[in-house]
Amino acid sequence: MNSKVFMVIRILLGLFVLFFGLNKFIPMLDMGEPTGDVATYFGALSSTKTLTLVAIVEILAGVALIFNKFGALMAIILMSVSVNALMFHVTLDPANSAGAIALLVLNIIVLIGYKDKYNELLS
Repeated sequence: MNSKVFMVIRILLGLFVLFFGLNKFIPMLDMGEPTGDVATYFGALSSTKTLTLVAIVEILAGVALIFNKFGALMAIILMSVSVNALMFHVTLDPANSAGAIALLVLNIIVLIGYKDKYNELLS
C-alpha cells in the first residue's frame, strides 16, 4: 500500500476514534435519547463503567494512530471496538450503522497496512 495513502487512512481512523472517544466525556455530537433495547443496553454499559473504558481505549488508539506510535498494537485492540460497534448497530440501530461500517473498514485497511509488523506474531 502506498505510504501516503496509508498515512491518510491511519490518521483518518485516528481522528474518527479520537472524536467518538472524546464525545463520551465531552458531548459534541447529539446522539439523541436512547429508547427501548438501546436504552437498556447503554444503561448496562454505563452502570458497569464499560463505556468509560471504551472511551479511554478509543482516545488512546486515536492518539497512537495519529502520531504513529504503537499504531499496529492499537489497531488490533481497536478491532474489538469496531466489531462490537458494528454488531450493536446492525442488531439494535440498523438505520445508523454507516459509521460503524466505516470504522470497521478503516480498521481493516489499517491492519492490512501494518501487516509487516505482525509477521512474528503470526509465525
